[in-house]
Amino acid sequence: MNNVQLIGRLTKDVDMKYTPNGVAVSTFMLAVNRPFKNKNNEYEADFIRTQVWRKTAENVANYCKKGSQVAVTGRIQTSSFEGQDGNRVFMTEVIADYVQFLDTKNDNQNRRQGNSNHQNQQSNPYQGQPQGNQQQNQNPFGNQAEPLDIDDSDLPF
Repeated sequence: MNNVQLIGRLTKDVDMKYTPNGVAVSTFMLAVNRPFKNKNNEYEADFIRTQVWRKTAENVANYCKKGSQVAVTGRIQTSSFEGQDGNRVFMTEVIADYVQFLDTKNDNQNRRQGNSNHQNQQSNPYQGQPQGNQQQNQNPFGNQAEPLDIDDSDLPF
């Protein structure tokens, strides 16, 4: 079985190209933190070359930039070629089948614009309300000191 799952951040903007047949291919370097500290009590990261194809490649190139956090599911592929110095060069990379964007919409917009000011942006882009709507989605369970009164007939079991 050859299956890999990674969560990390892009170290630079995505490089997208098209094959002669018109198939999109994107490559990016993914920085993945190791789950332990080194002898200097610091976390280290592995930098993993990642390649993605077709529509997913176009989506990654359009919506992910340097610093974007993504989850990748795919497989490891190794290849080799002859380098300019005549020596054999071996390369290992992840061929991604699925890429999940983990940043919020606002994070991506701010990263694209180079803007870190979130004050004029909608706080939750996924709440499904137009930005001009003054009604706020409030947590019905937040900051309640008294217990909830739930009738047994409301329970699904």
